[in-house]
Amino acid sequence: MADEDLDLVVHLGDYLYESGVKTNKRGVVTDPRFHTETFDLARYRLQYSLYKTEAPLQAAHAAHPWIHTFDDHEVENNWAGDLSQADTEPDQDPVVFRTRRAQAFQAMYENLPLRHAQMPSGPDIRYHRRLPYGRLADFTILDTRQYRSDQPCGDGDSSTCDDRFDPDNTMLGGKQREWLLNGFRTSNARWQVIGNQTPMGQTDWTPGPETHVWLDPWDGYVAERNKVLAAAQDSGVRNLVVITGDRHQNYALELKRDFADPASPTVGTEFVGTSITSGGDGADTTDQGQQFLAANPHLKFFNSQRGYVRVTADKHQWRSDFRVLPYVSKPNAPITTRASYPATWSKIANRTFSWTEISRKHRQGVVAAVAES
Repeated sequence: MADEDLDLVVHLGDYLYESGVKTNKRGVVTDPRFHTETFDLARYRLQYSLYKTEAPLQAAHAAHPWIHTFDDHEVENNWAGDLSQADTEPDQDPVVFRTRRAQAFQAMYENLPLRHAQMPSGPDIRYHRRLPYGRLADFTILDTRQYRSDQPCGDGDSSTCDDRFDPDNTMLGGKQREWLLNGFRTSNARWQVIGNQTPMGQTDWTPGPETHVWLDPWDGYVAERNKVLAAAQDSGVRNLVVITGDRHQNYALELKRDFADPASPTVGTEFVGTSITSGGDGADTTDQGQQFLAANPHLKFFNSQRGYVRVTADKHQWRSDFRVLPYVSKPNAPITTRASYPATWSKIANRTFSWTEISRKHRQGVVAAVAES
């Protein structure tokens, strides 16, 4: 990535993992201090220091400006608002968890390229923000952790969870949601880009009549997803692109106004980017990927290798190049473009997309959208 000619890098959460690290993906054993889960400020600082010993990460930071948003693992897996993940740890008490969150946010602020406006105040931090890139693009960076409701029916997966349709459940909280929708109404940028942590598009993982989904992403908050996508269409947004992390896989999806309605219009496009190293070497396709493609007609591409998504955008076209590696378990893997997904602005209102080989480069704005570390 450091060798790419990029204008900026967008990291979409899980810059680090709070879990203990005994070895890296290449079998290097770490110091025992890193073997247990991260709970306090000193340990979160150590975790960042461990990640930042990686020379390629240092080079990527030195070469490009970064936009970062956090997901769950910068604090703890699957946390929601003031609630910790359900387990046997002391932070089941919301007061204890808020103390942990404050220390995680402090270490994050110290170690990532953030503005003064993102300085935390104890367990609270203002992370959602809108970053204009001239008139070419508005980057709307979401916070889908601090203000959300607890995951419905637990934070696993389900095909029978009616609570995921509850209109009172929220990923964003009321104030952030209204801020997002107001941006739809007022922006004059060519591309409306939402930096988002977990897949917004429906990802049913069993073909057949049932809809079986994970409940931590937007699939657990269906009413709010429908409200956001409907507002984008009703506000006249013709150029909505959502860039997402979380899955350690590459997807390209059409975003439907209502995924329960087969005739529902497409109102945007989502590109889910894979992880850099998490998950090991990966594979081009998997049995799970074949099930995803069969169960989700709006899912147009699946890949389970490591890498990142390189975006080239100008006033005429947005193109996402899925850059992948054949392995990460040893150094010097060659990087290639597995697929490219272009959309021309003049056609985006009608959602006419096509897959192509990589073509000429538009240099008005280039972004590498990185899912995870």
